[in-house]
Amino acid sequence: MGKYYYLVAGLPKLALEDNKLSYTVADFKEDIYPALTVADKKLVSLFFLQYDNANVLKLLKDKEAAIDGRGVFSAEELNEYILRLKEGDRIENSMFPAYLSTFISEYFTNPVEENFLLENRLAALYYAYAMECKNKFVSSWFAFNLTVNNILVALAARKYKMELSSVIVGDTEVCEALRTSNARDFGLNGEVDCMEQLMKISEISELVEREKKIDQLRWNWMEEATFFDYFTIERLFVFLLQLDMVERWMVLDKEKGNLLFRNIIATLKDEVQIPAEFKK
Repeated sequence: MGKYYYLVAGLPKLALEDNKLSYTVADFKEDIYPALTVADKKLVSLFFLQYDNANVLKLLKDKEAAIDGRGVFSAEELNEYILRLKEGDRIENSMFPAYLSTFISEYFTNPVEENFLLENRLAALYYAYAMECKNKFVSSWFAFNLTVNNILVALAARKYKMELSSVIVGDTEVCEALRTSNARDFGLNGEVDCMEQLMKISEISELVEREKKIDQLRWNWMEEATFFDYFTIERLFVFLLQLDMVERWMVLDKEKGNLLFRNIIATLKDEVQIPAEFKK
């Protein structure tokens, strides 16, 4: 792993409350990503793969669909890969992560009409792949984020008397507890440090306030986990994650935010669809 004294020293200071940015995720991908070592590029690509996930879901429906340019792969690369897998080609030494190959191959072998099931399966594969990376912080971040998302979804599902097993993403011990436990805290209060905090957050009725509390929890976790990392790839990874959060809040004003999150809850209740956190 490289040391990035110049890059880190030149980064702007971010706060979740920022309403103006001089830098964007797209800028990071264009300016900083190319300057990383090969190993660190692979690590940071775990963040950008969230856009490829969304792009693959679009292109499976329509190969002419407009895609998010922040992904690792171009539309041409993805479409060619999808076509080869559809035709049953055995692709060795692929530049694509193995979980995408698994997902696309499964799609053509066992196509599913309900889009939320596709997103659910892809999210589970993506998180499992990311959590296997050898960088302790990055692996822990994905594990933490998966846990937070699943707990919040489980609490919402329980509130609306939904079948929990259909909305939990992944196959971890926490996932199993969420699917099977009838305890108020799913038996996780001693296993998940922020369990009580998440339960309190889930009770906040104002939806934008609740989402901001969740992001602040994530923000604080990142800062604590990398407190002693100064000029490392971990610090750059945290900057990228925080930049993504700030960007999202800048385009999400309170009125639009309330409408968006109420729609998410309604969809979760009526159609058993996973929330937006797992669509990244």
